[in-house]
Amino acid sequence: MLILFDIDLTLISTFGSGMLALEQAGKDLFGPSFTIKGVEFAGRLDPLIIDDLLRLNGQAVSKEHREAMRRGYATHLGPRLVQPGVSKPLPGVMALLDRVRARRGVEIGVLTGNFPETGGLKLRACGIDPEWFKINAWGNESPHEPPAREHLPPIAMRRYAAKYGRAIDASRVVVIGDTPHDAHCALVNGCRALGVATGLSSIDRLRTSGFHRVVENLSATDDIESWLLDGEIAR
Repeated sequence: MLILFDIDLTLISTFGSGMLALEQAGKDLFGPSFTIKGVEFAGRLDPLIIDDLLRLNGQAVSKEHREAMRRGYATHLGPRLVQPGVSKPLPGVMALLDRVRARRGVEIGVLTGNFPETGGLKLRACGIDPEWFKINAWGNESPHEPPAREHLPPIAMRRYAAKYGRAIDASRVVVIGDTPHDAHCALVNGCRALGVATGLSSIDRLRTSGFHRVVENLSATDDIESWLLDGEIAR
């Protein structure tokens, strides 16, 4: 089995540090009027967010600008994350990670819109070792243009197959996330989907998005572990 966790507002909260770091990166590069207002962040890929920010602020969507924004983002994110009270794991996360990591036959990974370097910074700031996650799909890894979150589950599944020398059936892959984007990327690839209402989406919205199950948070460790390991997609 492969369990793929979203990062922001699923595993952790950093109180908008990523958004503020991106805004500061833009201000450094393009001036004090650079703004993030009006751009959707939740559940989206960082490369798409950066492109939207460049367009919003009248800047060319070029490789040079994208790379400069990415570097500036990482530069400003680290100092924000170490401020007192900013970074924390969400309820039940540490216990659930401990439980599934100890299970034979279970691999865990991240499936996230984050870049590897900034996603790793966020996890470490919240006391979560990125090395716990062995099979990952990061926000910059879509092989298609434009990139989309639905491209990421197949990447993780191919990495599982490369590690174990055998394919994994999509029904044995679970995507855990807090937005409708997480549900969609799981469903179009035949994976199971667990919604967590620790982000900006209500329980009702997550349910109507198609998640196979929705929970308020990940604190019911026994129950959630049982569903992850034994549940099947309702046919």
